[in-house]
Amino acid sequence: MGAFDKMSVQNPVALVAAVVSCIILGSLGGIVTVTGPGTWYALLAKPAFSPPGWLFGPVWTLLFILMGISLWMVWKEGVEKRDVRIALGVFAVQFIFNIAWSFLFFGMQSPFLGLVDILILWVLILATIVCFFRVQKTAAYLLIPYILWVSFASFLNYTIYILNP
Repeated sequence: MGAFDKMSVQNPVALVAAVVSCIILGSLGGIVTVTGPGTWYALLAKPAFSPPGWLFGPVWTLLFILMGISLWMVWKEGVEKRDVRIALGVFAVQFIFNIAWSFLFFGMQSPFLGLVDILILWVLILATIVCFFRVQKTAAYLLIPYILWVSFASFLNYTIYILNP
């Protein structure tokens, strides 16, 4: 029996590992996300509906927790199942695009590249929800706040791109 078999994933430690992994990996974008006074981001024109900076950390932490729980719920169904492997693969790809957004938008200071990335990310989140739904419906439902937030973030990114030619 391997580390990824169904029996070992049933362990609550696996749930904690999935959640903590999502939080840690998701936080990698924080390396390049600098939004304080005098920074590139602070100098950008932003729409009136732009949320206060302090809101992003708690929202993303909650979303990463939900993603971790969702990931675990699918993972525990057993990686020997084709639908589970596909769902986990799609999840991994969307997560890479999630992390990449910060590096493109903030690191490269490119609202355009951020916009391209986040639009692809949105499609990948939808694909993840569909794949998760085939395996474990509750896991798919846990990703709904994520796609809603990324929908809002996509519009915000688009508006920042338009306001800062």
